[in-house]
Amino acid sequence: MFDLKAIRENPADFDAGWARRGLDPQTEKILEKDILIRKCKTMVQEAEAARNKASKQIGAAMGQGDKVEAERLKTEVAGAKNVIAALGAQLDSETAVLNDLLASLPNIPNEDVPHGESEDDNVEIAKWGEPRAFDFTPKAHDDLGEALGMMDFETAAKMSGSRFVVLRGALSRMDRALAAMMLDMQTGEGFEETSPPLLVWADALMGTGQLPKFEEDLYKTTGDHYLIPTAEVSLTNTVRESILDADTLPRRLTAHTPCFRSEAGSAGRDTKGMIRQHQFNKVEMVSIATPETSDDEHKNMLRCAEAVLQKLELPYRVVELCTGDLGFGARKSYDIDVWLPSQETYREISSISNCGDFQARRMNARYRAGEKDNRFVHTLNGSGLAVGRTLVAVLENYQNEDGSITVPTALVPYMGGVERIG
Repeated sequence: MFDLKAIRENPADFDAGWARRGLDPQTEKILEKDILIRKCKTMVQEAEAARNKASKQIGAAMGQGDKVEAERLKTEVAGAKNVIAALGAQLDSETAVLNDLLASLPNIPNEDVPHGESEDDNVEIAKWGEPRAFDFTPKAHDDLGEALGMMDFETAAKMSGSRFVVLRGALSRMDRALAAMMLDMQTGEGFEETSPPLLVWADALMGTGQLPKFEEDLYKTTGDHYLIPTAEVSLTNTVRESILDADTLPRRLTAHTPCFRSEAGSAGRDTKGMIRQHQFNKVEMVSIATPETSDDEHKNMLRCAEAVLQKLELPYRVVELCTGDLGFGARKSYDIDVWLPSQETYREISSISNCGDFQARRMNARYRAGEKDNRFVHTLNGSGLAVGRTLVAVLENYQNEDGSITVPTALVPYMGGVERIG
């Protein structure tokens, strides 16, 4: 949630921040609810004080034998209890409305985030590697995988529907090899390997910002759990409702997990192949940092993700997201787009985001900045990388004219020495 005190003191700054995301002014209705809630709290306190005072006077009246006064005071106490109950119900209702409003509002972008309305306005800030010049027409990854007999969408569709795949043989091993290489690289950078739950409660998703706004993109069980859309949810929630020691920060975590997304709103986009699936594997990085170090941590996480593509010698570019393309919980984000020869374009393979204290406030995650000085941490997350999309990029960039795949040099040890898939 946002800091109501800060909104009261600087409403124009908050409205300006949300305006950069294309939202109408929000603070007027927030402050109207806030004033109503504070008045209601005051009235509850006054009614409770009157009830307590009358309750004490009942005993005195009874001691003096004044039954009439005692009965009057009892009536007064009963009336006060009714008022307290009614005001309490109103307070709960208004507070819930305000909390829902605050929970639905996105993070405020950093001042240096470029202004824009869509991904077309993102700013390219770096490019690495040169796309390979093929002397034949490169094929798409799904055509390559199916021709090898190692990528089966038809069988997956029979049991699960569209946007699923069965990987077999060397491609299944390559999927595992890529994840292992990524984990080795991220743990070598100081990220602690973690195996978190894949099922979480709604509170965890509220904490990281997937709920309530993006519920339609989540898979909910018949009980009270949701399947995680990314390990960011589980990893970030490891510090919820905690007060951390400053000298333990930054706390860096990494995990290789399956992720589950309904892909609501993406109808017709990337329905063919492995680019956009309901279930996919990802190596995630999360960092819990102090406000003073979060910007440097953001750049460090970007470097760690880039290093994977450089080791695999895959051409890519880095773009800074504009205000119109910024994720809900992010205040600043970088996307890494890898080159796909079949599409002759760069496609997203990682997004590295600094959420500031946006998630920490929702999770009540703090650190000790000094004696009796507990402050909210900053949280950061990013893919290091999306394993399936990395597999796609390897297949397309390392394909041969006969349909075989050359295994990247860095991946050969993880493939048991296999240098070519054919």
